[in-house]
Parts: sequence; structure tokens; C-alpha cells
Amino acid sequence: MAKTAASKPSVAIPFNRCLPIGNELEYVQQAMSSGVLSGDGPFTKKCHQWLEREIGAPGALLTTSCTHALEMTALLLDLKPGDEVIIPSFTFVSTVNAYVLRGAKPLFADIRPDTLNIDEKQLPSLITPRTKAIVVVHYAGVGCEMDSILESAKRAGVPVIEDNAHGLFGRYKGHYLGTFGAMATQSFHETKNVACGEGGALLLNDARLMERAEIIREKGTDRSRFFRGLVDKYGWVDVGSSYLPSELLAAFLLGQLEASAKIQSRRKAVCDAYSAGLADWAQQNGIRLPYVPAHCEQPFHMFYMLLPDLERRQKFIAHMKSRYITAPFHYLPLNASPMGAKFGAKLGDCPVTEKISDELVRLPLFNSMTDDEAEFVVASAREFRC
Repeated sequence: MAKTAASKPSVAIPFNRCLPIGNELEYVQQAMSSGVLSGDGPFTKKCHQWLEREIGAPGALLTTSCTHALEMTALLLDLKPGDEVIIPSFTFVSTVNAYVLRGAKPLFADIRPDTLNIDEKQLPSLITPRTKAIVVVHYAGVGCEMDSILESAKRAGVPVIEDNAHGLFGRYKGHYLGTFGAMATQSFHETKNVACGEGGALLLNDARLMERAEIIREKGTDRSRFFRGLVDKYGWVDVGSSYLPSELLAAFLLGQLEASAKIQSRRKAVCDAYSAGLADWAQQNGIRLPYVPAHCEQPFHMFYMLLPDLERRQKFIAHMKSRYITAPFHYLPLNASPMGAKFGAKLGDCPVTEKISDELVRLPLFNSMTDDEAEFVVASAREFRC
């Protein structure tokens, strides 16, 4: 990786660019020609089979978004007003909204300063008789400390839900993320490694949840059982909503899933180039690069950096923008938000989250990124001095 100025690409470098890489367009054309565009057609089923086979989850259901997959977990938990759910403060609002919508109260946990994942040591003090679930987020696809988390959950008799929006193909102690909790959610948003624009999946590691999950996903009806010939008609049997993506999205997604080895190889190459090209510069400027514990395997979803403080983080973003490179920050602390205050949370409750939120910046990373683009990002970053 060059450490001097690289030639400027002909176009600006966005944070993300989502382009076909395999058979996506061919499959979309096949779906369009079939005349079957609604949910749970042949491409949807092939995606389910791929996820179950490759990830090892007993059940997988595509959804219209990871947000909707999270909402399904809340419905499957039968949450009621007064119930509590433990959630990291450093996450996207979808993680908490899913449970608040069912009347639950979020209890915000702080994060570890190394992996930026939920601080598992805080769980015993947060668990109460009203706790109904522990929700973990594998930030940047680096696994949370699942052994300790599962032990705390087992002692309390509550399930663990994995928000694995970042973590498809990530591993913890050799096992895929998304296979530890009772349920896990995936995102196929355009910023993710494998994408279809908007989309998600619910992974069910407890096979007993599968039948009810199908009902919830089908507007509270047993329509899926009807199509399998298990009932002679279908009707309203439970709460639910319409969480099925169209066949067009599933067709595009299948092409991405099938090309995942190529996608992962390219993303790893970009991350490796960033790590090699920025290591000495980061050390000289008091900047921290991503940390991955030895017992975790990251999926190369994100390359972030932690600058010394908010002022210098903002100056770095402006510096990169002046070179036509988009380098955004990330989550704001949920505990310090206006909605967090409505649940009794406040600024100061999660000091690590609040500090990290001010310091973190993300570099562009996408499947079609060229070597020249990656070199220009590195060269531009190295021009910045803290």
C-alpha cells in the first residue's frame, strides 16, 4: 500500500456502493418472467435453504428488513408493558424500537472499550425479575463474549437475541454469529456485505419457534401451513404483520449469497490494505484501528477508526470530504437521546458509549472498491495530522 499521495479517482468515493457481482440480474429477470413476484416464491425458499445450510441455523425466514426481523423477535417473546429488555446503548434505533413497540422498557448497557460490544460484566447488575431478554449486537461483525452472556442469561432464565446485522460470516470461537441466541436477525441493507437494497432475515435456533414465526410473518395467519397442505383453509390465528419481501429482492439476494466468497475476499483485501497502510500513521497520531480478539473472526463488514476526540474526528471527516471521500461517524448513544430519557436513561449512564460515539469514524468499504480507490483513501487519510 502506497504511503504517499495516490492519484485521485475520476469520481468521488462514496461510503458504500451496491452493485451486482454474480447472477443477481439474471435471477431478477427469471423472477420477473415467472410472474411470481410476491413473497415466499422459489427464490425466497432458495435463500432460506442457503442460510440454513451455510450458517447452520435450524430455521431461516427472509424479511423485508432487519428491523422487521427484530420486530418478529419481540412478538415471539410475547412482550407486554412493564417487561424489560437489556440492550447496548451503542446500536441503531431499530434494535430498541422493536421492543419499545411492544411496550417493553429498554435497559441500556454500556459497551466494552476494545470491541465496542455490550459489556458482558454489566449484565448481572442489569437483570431484574422483569427482564425478558438480553439483546446483543455484534458491532462491526466482531463477536460479543457469548460464553459469558449465555451463562448470565441461563442463570436468569431469559433468552438471548442476536442483532447480527453486521455479522454475517463472522465467527466466535469457530461458530458462526447468529447461531448462539434463541433467535438472531440479519440485515441485507445495501450497506451490508451481502445486500438486496432493503431486506433481512430471522434465524431461529430453537426449532419450536418456527411454526409461530411463520404465522407472525404471514399477517397472523396459518397461510404457510395451508400451502404445505397441512390445513384445508387458513385464517387469523395469532398476532402478526406482513414481513415477506418480494421475489425480486429474494432473486437479487440469492445472487449475492452465491457470490459471497468473492464478496468476502474483496472486502478482506480492502480491510487488509487499510490496516497495512494506516498502522504507523495511526500510532503516530494517537488513532486506534479496529480490534479483533484472537477467538473471533471478523466478516470485514466495517473499517472504523477512533480519533482522540470529537473535534479532531469532525476535522478528519471534513478533511476526507475535501478529497471527495465520504467517511461518516456512526451511532449516537441511545441512553442520551430524547427517547432514552422517556425510559429514565440519561447522559452519563454509559460513559464508554458516549466517548466512543464522539471518536468513531468509518472509512469507505464496498464490494466493488478498486485498489486505486483504496490507495487514495489511505493516502488521503495519511495527509491528516491530529
